[in-house]
Amino acid sequence: MSPFKSKNIAVIGAGMAGIACARTLVQAGHQVTVFEKGAALGGRMAVRNSPFGGFDHGVQYFTVRDARFARALQTVPGLCKRWSASTVHVLDEHGQIVDAKTPNPEAHWVPTPGMNSLLQRWAAPLQAQGRLELQTRISHLERDALKPQQWQLRGIGPGGTQHVYSGFDAVLLAIPAEPARLLLNSAQKADGLAQQIDRVQMAPCWTLMLAFPQAMQPGLSTLGPQWNAARSTHHRIAWLARESSKPGRGAVERWTVQASAAWSQEHLEDDAQRVQAKLLKAFSEVTGIHAAPSHVDSRRWRYAQTSVPLGKSHLWDARSGVGVCGDWCLGQRVEEAFISGLELALTVA
Repeated sequence: MSPFKSKNIAVIGAGMAGIACARTLVQAGHQVTVFEKGAALGGRMAVRNSPFGGFDHGVQYFTVRDARFARALQTVPGLCKRWSASTVHVLDEHGQIVDAKTPNPEAHWVPTPGMNSLLQRWAAPLQAQGRLELQTRISHLERDALKPQQWQLRGIGPGGTQHVYSGFDAVLLAIPAEPARLLLNSAQKADGLAQQIDRVQMAPCWTLMLAFPQAMQPGLSTLGPQWNAARSTHHRIAWLARESSKPGRGAVERWTVQASAAWSQEHLEDDAQRVQAKLLKAFSEVTGIHAAPSHVDSRRWRYAQTSVPLGKSHLWDARSGVGVCGDWCLGQRVEEAFISGLELALTVA
């Protein structure tokens, strides 16, 4: 048996797949640096803050079906709480309930106080060691000029500053399929992975965030319907959730509204204010809430939902030292992102 050799590994993307992959590799004894283009980690588990409280404006909750994911959650006891929206209605275009209130035996879980809290806890050791590079978009992968058997990354930081990070034995991409394919195309001897990603299809999603602090008046606990979450057949809206109903969140009435994939695709390049106006009108039609919100915000997710997954948990080319993971490899659930990152890490380790 050959002796263990620690590798210097770059993980690009700090969502669930990237952090699950990175923490597993660190536990195996490798040196890992995580690069994230955003100002905070989370990916689709990111939280949008406002003066009235946070919004889980991407992933709304997660389920626990895999024993490995359940064991990982045991490392942060008490952090994740069961959300009472385990019962979800289905509404028609006019906000009427289509199906009966059928209990869902599968628990819906949310980290507290926001969806990204779980990743923040798992990534804390990396951040403490200076191994989490935020606001750094990796634009190119290329062979190290001094050590051709290793990789170097070209990154763009705040204000367009250019950086080169070198000396990596492996590079693992934990980003959506299309950005991963484009980045792989920039890398010599790794283009074969890009071809395998071509079949993956992902749909966009516009998300609307609303706050109604007037609902906190004496004798008025909530506005509109008494349910906390619903799926909708409205042509503009696919999902609605009362953020303030989630454990550990602030008391101000807040709603997250996610547009349908078809409508989001049709209006992908629309001005944000136009999108907000259209979705706010649809929200009023579905919920019966006609009060003017004190806070309106939106987020366009270009790669939100997986319509055609890769069909395997990850990709790994041992010869080039390049791998790929993400929820889109298996589907779109948080748990699938975890499994993808975990299994890639175990393959590399």
